[in-house]
Amino acid sequence: DHKKMGITARGAWISVARHFGELGIDPAAQDFTCVGIGDMSGDVFGNGMLMSAHTKLVAAFNHRHIFLDPDPDPQSSFIERQRLFTAGRSWDAYRTDLLSAGGGVYLRTAKSIPVTEPVRRSLGLSPFVTTLTPAEMIKAILCAPVDLMWNGGIGTWVKATSQPHSAADDRSNDAVRVDASKVRARCVGEGGNLGWTQAGRVEYALAGGKINTDFIDNSAGVATSDHEVNIKILLDAAVSAGRLDRDERNSLLHQMTDEVAEIVLHQNVVQNRALANSLQEAPAHAGVHDDLITTLEAKGRLDRIEDGLPSSEELAIRSAHSQGMTGPELATVLATVKNTMADELLASDLPDDPYLEDRLIKYFPLPLRERFADQMPAHRLARQIITTVAVNRFVDSQGLSAAHRLGEETGASAADIVRAQLAARNLMDAGGQETALASSGVDAVTQTLVRVRIRQLVERATRWILQTHRSGIDIAAVVDELKPGVREVMTQLPELITEAGAERYQTQMDELTARGVNAELAERLARWSLAHAALPIVRVARRHGGSIPRCARVYFQLSERLGIERALRRSLDLPRTGHWEIMARAAMREELISAQTAIAAAALDLAGPDEDDSAAVIERWWRANPDAARQQTLLDELAAGPVDLARMSVAVASLRGLLETAQAG
Repeated sequence: DHKKMGITARGAWISVARHFGELGIDPAAQDFTCVGIGDMSGDVFGNGMLMSAHTKLVAAFNHRHIFLDPDPDPQSSFIERQRLFTAGRSWDAYRTDLLSAGGGVYLRTAKSIPVTEPVRRSLGLSPFVTTLTPAEMIKAILCAPVDLMWNGGIGTWVKATSQPHSAADDRSNDAVRVDASKVRARCVGEGGNLGWTQAGRVEYALAGGKINTDFIDNSAGVATSDHEVNIKILLDAAVSAGRLDRDERNSLLHQMTDEVAEIVLHQNVVQNRALANSLQEAPAHAGVHDDLITTLEAKGRLDRIEDGLPSSEELAIRSAHSQGMTGPELATVLATVKNTMADELLASDLPDDPYLEDRLIKYFPLPLRERFADQMPAHRLARQIITTVAVNRFVDSQGLSAAHRLGEETGASAADIVRAQLAARNLMDAGGQETALASSGVDAVTQTLVRVRIRQLVERATRWILQTHRSGIDIAAVVDELKPGVREVMTQLPELITEAGAERYQTQMDELTARGVNAELAERLARWSLAHAALPIVRVARRHGGSIPRCARVYFQLSERLGIERALRRSLDLPRTGHWEIMARAAMREELISAQTAIAAAALDLAGPDEDDSAAVIERWWRANPDAARQQTLLDELAAGPVDLARMSVAVASLRGLLETAQAG
C-alpha cells in the first residue's frame, strides 16, 4: 500500500531536505514557509505535508478549493492536517477556527476572493490588491515568496518565460500557469508528475532556485514497485520448491514493507547526493558534459532539443560566466547515462562476476537473505538486478561523466571501468570515508565538497588500475595484491611524505576543521586524500624489492624534488573544453604519473635493495643523471606560471627524455 507507506512523498522529501540543507535550513528542527498544490486526502500531497511538524503551509489549492492560512501555527496546523489526512478530507473540512488572522477556504468557482493584509504579506502582493479572482489567487500562490513549493497535484503549473502555454500540453490550466521567472519559492519538491515544463525548471534553476525533476523526486514509488516484483518472483519460486506456503509468503511480504522502504529511500538519498556533487562540478565540467551529451546523441540515446539540454554554444556561454548545467539538465543526463551503461553492462560478463554476487544478495530484505540466499543466483532477473545495482552505485558515486571520460582516456570497456572502480573504492576506503562523513553532522555544502574529493580520489585510483591492468581486471585479485601494501603506506603516511607534502596535509586538515569537521575525521580525510600515491608505491616495492616505507620515501621525495608533484597539481588546471583537450589532459597526466613511478623505480634499482637511506638513494640517482637539475628548473617554471597545453607538452617531453636517458644509462 504505497499511500500507507507514504513512499512517494517520503522519497520526494529527501530531495526537499537536500535543497533545504544547501539553504541552511533543517526542516526537522526549524520552521519554514510553504505553498502547495493538492489537498490532504491525496497520497503525495497529504503524506508530504506531514513530513515535518515545522511546515507553515500558508496557501494551497486543489481542483475545487483555495486554502489560505497566512501565518499558521506549526503545531496546531500540523495536527489539523493529520486529522484531514486520516479522514480523507479536503480543504473544505479544515477547522476555520484554527486558521490564522485573514485566512480562509474558498471555492475556485467564486467570483472573487478577498485579500486581507496578512494574505498580502504572506503571498508578497502589492498593498493595493484587495481582491483577486480564483485564477489570479492561484497564480499568486505559485509566485509566493516562500521557502518551499510542494507539488502533490495533477497538472502543469509552471513554464519557461519563452514558452507558449501550449508547450505545457495542459490546456485546462492555461489560465493559472505562471512563468518560472515569477516563482519566488526558494526550492521545489516535485511529488507530482509534470508540474513544471523542463524549460521552466531550467530557467528557475539558472536564476538560483533549487529544483531537480519529477522523475528524480517521485522515483521512490516506481522503485518500490520494482522491488515488490523482484521479491514476489523469489518468493513464488520458494513456494514452487515447497520451501514456503502461500500464507507464509503473504506474511513475509507484509513484514518486509519497512525494510523495502528503507532500501528505496536510501537510493533517493544517494541519487540526491550524486546530483549535488555534479552540480558543484558543473561549471568546471561544462566542456566534459558537452562532450558526453554529443556522444550520447551520436548513440541515439538523447536529443538536445527534445530533452531540453543546452547547445554547445549555450554551455560555452555559461562556462564563461562560471555556470554549468543545471540540476534538471544533469538529472536528464544522469538517467540517460544510467540506462546506456546498464545496456552495455548487461551485454557483458560483469553481472556474472562472483565479486558482484553480494550486490544481488543485499538487494533483498534481511528475512529473504536469511532464508533464501541460496536461491537468489537462480532468480530469473538476477543479471538485471546486479546490473541495476552496479550502475546506480557507479554513477551515483563517480558522477555522470566518469565512465565516459575513463573510457575515452583508457579505451576500457564499461565493464572493466566498473571493475576497476570497485577495486579502487575498496583500496581507497571510499565507503568508510563516506559513512563517517554522512554521520558527522557537518553542513550539506561541506559534505558535498568532501564527497567530490573522495570521488576524485577514487577516479584517480580507477584510472591507474585501468592503465596498469590492460589485459583484464580481476577485482578480487587486484584488491588482494595491493590492499596490504596500501594499508601499510596509509598507516605510516605522515612519516613518509615530504615537508611540503606535510604542509599540504596540514592545510587540508585545517580547512576541514574550520568547516566544522571534527579533528579525528579531518585527519582521516586529509590522510586518505593522498592515498592514490600508495598504488604505484606498492607496485614499485613489489617489483623492485625493499620495504614499502623505503619505496614511499623515495617516491615522494624524488617527485617533490623534480617538481613532478607540482606539475601534477597544475595539470588539474588544464582546460577540458572539448574532446581533444580532455584527451590531451589525460594523456599528459598519465605520462607524468608513469614517469613519477619509473624514476622512483630507477633510483631504487641503482641503489640496490640494501640501501635504506632514502636521501642517499636520491642523491646517487641525481648524480648519475645530470639532466635532472634542468628538468627540475623546467618543472618549477611550469608550476610558477600560467599553465596551458603547450607548456605542459614541453615539460612532459623533457621529462620523457630524462627518463629515457636514465634508463639507457
